[in-house]
Amino acid sequence: MAGLALEGPNPDVDVLDGINGLAKDAPHWVNKAMEYIGEYGIIAGLGVLCLIAWWSARRGPGAPSAVAGLVWAPLAAGLALLANIPIRAFVERPRPFKDHAGLEVLIPGKSDYSFVSDHATLTMAVGVGLFVAHRKYGLIGIALALAEGFCRVYMGVHYPTDVVGGFALGTAVALLLAPLAQALLVPLATAVGRSKAAWLVRAPGADAGAGQDAEGGRVVAGSAMPRGQKERDKDLAA
Repeated sequence: MAGLALEGPNPDVDVLDGINGLAKDAPHWVNKAMEYIGEYGIIAGLGVLCLIAWWSARRGPGAPSAVAGLVWAPLAAGLALLANIPIRAFVERPRPFKDHAGLEVLIPGKSDYSFVSDHATLTMAVGVGLFVAHRKYGLIGIALALAEGFCRVYMGVHYPTDVVGGFALGTAVALLLAPLAQALLVPLATAVGRSKAAWLVRAPGADAGAGQDAEGGRVVAGSAMPRGQKERDKDLAA
């Protein structure tokens, strides 16, 4: 496309040209669907995925710790978006349709800067945050984030490197701050589990015995051993 031509090869623009070019040949209803999915649908889908993961985690052993890990996913997304504010202000990269004529822009009128993509940052932070807490839901979340990145380029509102930068930022925040987040959130979730709002971290009727010994004292999850093994240990000690 002549409108996208620059002096010398530019892989970023070439990939943008190729992916956004699909929108030019697609039926109108396909582009409208991509517009909705890329702007709102995938983010809404991730929200539903987080709720499903939370509902499931409440029913398993070690529920407060599992729920604390899931809470980190949306918190990581929020922190990543905050971190992106100074990055955008520093880079000041215009949207691709401002510098390259001929793009099929599905959402016109965006006047903010392009690098890095907020949508890519948010969705990947949620996906990686979910992965830290639960592999299955995390893989689904990461797949949705990758689809979000494709949609942003397809819609003509971001360069591919805007998306890659967003993926990197979201991943970095979700992974690097996860240990600190767990150290803060697990005690909080445990305290909630002992309050009147216990249903938030443990489903009513779920087995809460994994964190208690026979006398009602707390033990570390996974530290309990079979009765027969305890008796053998006593014999050896004798």
